[in-house]
Amino acid sequence: MASANVLNLNDSNFDNEINKGATPILVDFWAPWCGPCRMIAPVLDKIADANVGKAVVAKVNVDEAPGVASRFRVSSIPTLLFFKNGEVQGQVVGLQSEADLTSRLNALM
Repeated sequence: MASANVLNLNDSNFDNEINKGATPILVDFWAPWCGPCRMIAPVLDKIADANVGKAVVAKVNVDEAPGVASRFRVSSIPTLLFFKNGEVQGQVVGLQSEADLTSRLNALM
C-alpha cells in the first residue's frame, strides 16, 4: 500500500509543487512496468512517512508525464532527483538504500 504522504506529480502540477518553498523534495521518476521501481517504492514510502513536515517524497510516472521526464533527461528509471528551492541538488539512478537516500535528503534540510 502506497503511503498517503507521497505526492503524485505530473506535467501540469510539477512546477507549482517543486517551487513551493525551501522544503527538500525527493522526486522518484518511475513506471508501473519497471521492476526496480516497484522494489524501491516501499523504501520511498517509509522515507515519506518518516519525514512528514521536514521533506517531501514525490513520484512522477514517466508514462503519464513525459514532458517532465524529458525536461530532466530521465532515460533510465528509477531516477531520483533531489530538489530544494526549485533547483535540482542531486540525482541518483537505480536502486538505492534507504540509508543513502535518507542521508542525501537530510543534507538538504
